[in-house]
Amino acid sequence: MVDSGGRPAPTRQRFVYRNVVVTGGARGIGAEIGRSFAAEGASVAILDQLADRAAALATDIGGIHVACDLADPISTTAAMVRAIDELGGVDVLVNNAGVFRITPLLDISAEEWDWVFSINVRAMLLTTQIAARSMIERGGGKIVNMASMGGKVGAAGQAHYAASKAAVISLTQVSAAELGPHGVNVNSVCPGYVLTEMGAATRTSEQVAEWSERSPLGRLAETSDVAAMALFLASSEADYCTGQALNVTGGMITH
Repeated sequence: MVDSGGRPAPTRQRFVYRNVVVTGGARGIGAEIGRSFAAEGASVAILDQLADRAAALATDIGGIHVACDLADPISTTAAMVRAIDELGGVDVLVNNAGVFRITPLLDISAEEWDWVFSINVRAMLLTTQIAARSMIERGGGKIVNMASMGGKVGAAGQAHYAASKAAVISLTQVSAAELGPHGVNVNSVCPGYVLTEMGAATRTSEQVAEWSERSPLGRLAETSDVAAMALFLASSEADYCTGQALNVTGGMITH
């Protein structure tokens, strides 16, 4: 049995009897994370606006799905409460959902800026607040936030995206400081270039080769590379790790 990256599927069962919520889990990195947790014994809830794809994945992994518009605070709050209720509590929250736009700095409208931040940052605050309260009642938990290499080194045309991911890193640090005394660890993951289905139709082989050269490892990330980091941070192996922003960039950045 192999995962989507062609590697051997997990044989460990680190998350048996653990309840996990993954936002933006219908496809790409989020779907890989959901599958990986389920493969290690977790009960998984997928929150995503792509209801059909989320439902199909949930069925495949034996989890549940909750339709959710993360740009809407009411929808976000209701979906999180429902997911936690159906799971019977939450031990791990993976805030994976996010949006990406390339727009020149001088052309970014207030509406586009607010939309990016509403999903990439505000929704994360709301899901964290709701999950953390449940985790505190259960004696602790793990929260993993999806940031980006762009949150450390912004690129042209990505002002709103890069700023939102820098905000994720800061939100992670503050959350770790406030929730640590309650037994809740909070960390973020900063992926670089990842080969997902979302960009497959637009990227060329020449672009992949160019981007790959930026890594000392000579390749781009697979979704399984990012999922592996998320699972590590959610596991007992990372019990003394909190407030961190860990790179999964193949050495493209090293801070």
